[in-house]
Formats: sequence, C-alpha cells, structure tokens
Amino acid sequence: MDMSIAAMSVGMHDMQAQQELGVSVLKMAMQDGTQGAEQLLEEMAPAVDPNLGQNIDIMA
Repeated sequence: MDMSIAAMSVGMHDMQAQQELGVSVLKMAMQDGTQGAEQLLEEMAPAVDPNLGQNIDIMA
C-alpha cells in the first residue's frame, strides 16, 4: 500500500472538507435549537402565573 504524497494530500483535504461540513451542519442545528427554545420561552412567558409557588401549605 504505497501512497504518494499527492494522494495523501488529496485524502487529507477531503477529510478536512468533510469535517468542516459536519461542523457547519452541527452549528446550524444548534442555532435552530436555540431559536426554537427562545421562541418557546417567549410563548410561555405570558402563561406563567408569577404568584404560583410563592406559598406552601403544610399540615401535620
């Protein structure tokens, strides 16, 4: 299995390109997830009762 320097260079370049593509896709997925979470929190904010959980009734 004798590989020339040129073939190794091409192979390494291809691997680097694949890795960069994977990182780009992951960044897009993370950004979409973050935007989705922010949107969900914005939609839920008016529905949250600020007095809920302020008092605890304890009976023994």
